[in-house]
Amino acid sequence: MMSLKNRIKRIRARLAPSVEKSLRAIPAVNRRIESQFDELMPELEKSLKPYRDELPRRSQLPETGIERAAVLEEIETLREREAARWNDGYVSGAVYHGDEGHIEFLNRIYALTSQANPLHADIWPSIAKYEAEIVAMTADMLGAGAAGPADAGEAGRAEDQICGTVTSGGTESILLAMKTYRDRARETKGITRPEMVVPVTAHAAFDKAAQYFNIEMVRVPVDDRYRADWRAARDAITKNTIVVVGSAPSFPHGIIDPIEEMSAVALEHGIGFHTDGCLGGFLLPWAAELGYPVPPFDFRLPGVTSMSADTHKYGYAAKGTSVVLYRGTDLRHYQYFTITDWPGGLYFSPTFAGSRPGALSAACWGAMVSLGRDGYLDAARRILETAARIREGIEAIPGLRLLGHSLFVHAFTSDEFDIYRVLDQMTGRHWSLNGLHHPSCVHVCVTLRHTQPGVGHTQPSVAERFLADLAESVDYVRANPAEAGGMAPVYGMAATLPLRGVVSDILRRYIDVLYKV
Repeated sequence: MMSLKNRIKRIRARLAPSVEKSLRAIPAVNRRIESQFDELMPELEKSLKPYRDELPRRSQLPETGIERAAVLEEIETLREREAARWNDGYVSGAVYHGDEGHIEFLNRIYALTSQANPLHADIWPSIAKYEAEIVAMTADMLGAGAAGPADAGEAGRAEDQICGTVTSGGTESILLAMKTYRDRARETKGITRPEMVVPVTAHAAFDKAAQYFNIEMVRVPVDDRYRADWRAARDAITKNTIVVVGSAPSFPHGIIDPIEEMSAVALEHGIGFHTDGCLGGFLLPWAAELGYPVPPFDFRLPGVTSMSADTHKYGYAAKGTSVVLYRGTDLRHYQYFTITDWPGGLYFSPTFAGSRPGALSAACWGAMVSLGRDGYLDAARRILETAARIREGIEAIPGLRLLGHSLFVHAFTSDEFDIYRVLDQMTGRHWSLNGLHHPSCVHVCVTLRHTQPGVGHTQPSVAERFLADLAESVDYVRANPAEAGGMAPVYGMAATLPLRGVVSDILRRYIDVLYKV
């Protein structure tokens, strides 16, 4: 049964928007908020539109087509300007492989299959082959052998067979899984007010699913190690709960939730459990094989009924693919869309999109089979060894404090100075890191780009350069405690402002700027 504490939290969450709406209705309050927006947006627009005064802006089709050579020249110019930052390892996450030969290989596959559309499986059956094998290989990596045969044609209990689909990314994988649980609960249990139990550190895609599919989000806290409180998850389950969620690992702090305990609770209550392995699904299995401390998180646990794992992160595929997996074809069927009486004929699709770029699936398949087990193991070894050095280096910098014990995503904060000002200083040194809140912190997600050695004997490695810049940034903030400016005030406001609708307005206006010509 839900605890009194959880009930109070849910009541507060429901009341907060109406209270804020009333405050915003006061003219003086609203004018003050709008004046703050007016100060913020020009600086934001300047940073998001750096090419505005350098290149032509087009809001209408040109009267005559531009020469292809000129189009390519403009695209190549922008690519060269933007590639240096991520190629040299200055970016947290974002580009997980980045080797020139690997990119050229994927580009070649894309060029060969650029016209393929899996919606027309009769015309491009090759894409169905690639996607089926992507799903099967991913399932095998994530414990399908212990759960039962992945191929429905093989012997074994159908409810234990691990199956799935290829999606456009982690968000779609998560959305599809949550829709699947909602639809199953409605059909088999008559649940019309579905709830999902989700740690506060779970990915924002679960919030998106809650909004899109009218599922109530029941949040559970994390402990002092930033792991989900599995007892709180157990206490949050009601007759309307359709799924419990855990992360492997969480995006903010890189911590693996207690999946074994949480999935056992879900199994005991006869509800689904989803492991979000979008970030770690293609790294944690190899970390475990290399001897790193990885707690159980996949289909080897009988309570885990679905998983998401991004092929375009540590699977090293091109951007735009992920895999969602289910325990049993019956569960997967709730994901599908079919219509039998449309005048356009019989129509069906496994995921949200109808037409899809088959070339991305082909490139994903190519990445997986070209790397093989040894390639993934070698990449994991390099990443985890580099991540360990970075972690030790952060720990050695006075004033910084690591949050939890992570393997490859390291979040750090400070009890002595504003960590967002350190983020500003790192940005000024060309680093692109992630600013987080609740609590205020910064994280770095280690990829193959960070494993690059220095040039010759004179240049530091990427990891050494990161730690040196971080130490210098901390020293600067200590020496200049009163300095203002940068994005630190924005992050600080977003982290502490009680009017969350105002923060949402900032994000909406940010998106508006992205679409300004």
